[in-house]
Amino acid sequence: MKANTVYKRSYNHCLALLASRPLGEWPCSEAELAEQLEVSRTTVRAVLAGLGEAGILEARAARRLVLRHPQAQDFFPDPQTESVGQVVERKFMQMVLQGDYRPGQMVSTSELARQFGASTTAVREYLTRFSQVGLLERRENSGWIFKGVTTEFAVEIYEIREMFELRSARRFVSLGDDAVAWKKLDEIEGEHHDLLRDIEHRYQDFSQLDERLHRLIHDASCNRFIRDFYDVISIIFHYHYQWDKSDEKERNHIAIVEHLEYIAALRTRDLRLIDAKCKAHLRTARTTLLRSIASGPLSG
Repeated sequence: MKANTVYKRSYNHCLALLASRPLGEWPCSEAELAEQLEVSRTTVRAVLAGLGEAGILEARAARRLVLRHPQAQDFFPDPQTESVGQVVERKFMQMVLQGDYRPGQMVSTSELARQFGASTTAVREYLTRFSQVGLLERRENSGWIFKGVTTEFAVEIYEIREMFELRSARRFVSLGDDAVAWKKLDEIEGEHHDLLRDIEHRYQDFSQLDERLHRLIHDASCNRFIRDFYDVISIIFHYHYQWDKSDEKERNHIAIVEHLEYIAALRTRDLRLIDAKCKAHLRTARTTLLRSIASGPLSG
C-alpha cells in the first residue's frame, strides 16, 4: 500500500512538471527525475511506463517525447496519494475546522484512531507534534487537551515563522548556481505564472504551491529543528485558510504576486531586498490568519 501511494504521488508530481513543458523532446534522465521527485529510479521507471500507457510520453530509443499535456482526469485523486500521517492530519484538522473540538476539550487517541482507521501510534505521533508548540496538552491517561488557536498563539507562531524563514532564505541564496534547489525554484516559479494566467478557475490550487515554495526555502536551512517546526506551521496556516473562503480568489491572487516578487528577490541575492519581500508576504499571511481566527471556530 505504501509503495502504491508513493507511485501515485510521484506520478502526479511528474504530471505537474510536464504541464508547463512544451510538447516535443524532454531531455530529462531517470537519475535527474529521481532527484526531482525524491524517489528511487525503480519508481521513476514505473512512473514513466505509466505516462507512456496514458499517451502522455513516448520513448524513442534514448529520447523521450511529450505527446500531450496532462489533463485533470490524468491525476490520481488526492486521497489516493496520501500517507497515513497525511490522512490523520487531514481528518483531524477537518474536525477542528468544523468546530468538533473547542479549547479545553479532551481529545482521545484511541477514539481518533478508530474514526480515522489508523493505528494509535500514528495518531499519537501526529498529536505529539502539536503538543510541542502548545496547541495540545498531554494528560497522564494518554488523552490530550485541545488548547485552540488563539490570537496570542497565532502572533507567537508568526514571530517564530518569520525568524526561521528569514534565516532559511539567507541560507538559500548562499547555495551555488548549480544547486538543485534553484532548479526546483524555476519549476515553482513557472507554475505560479501558469496559475496566475488561469486564476479565475484554478485559484484553489494555490495552497499546494504555497506549501512547496515555503518548504523549499525552509529545507535550505539544513536545520532539522527549523524543518520540523515548519511542518506544524504549514498545517496551521494551510487549514485555517480553508475556513475563511469569503475572498479566497482575491487573497490567493495577492499571495501569488507576492510569491513572484519574493522569488525575484531571491534571484538577486540582495539580502535587504529578500528580507523586505519575505516580511511583506508573511505580514499578509499573518493578517489572514488573524482574520480567520476571528471568524472561525478555532479559537472558540
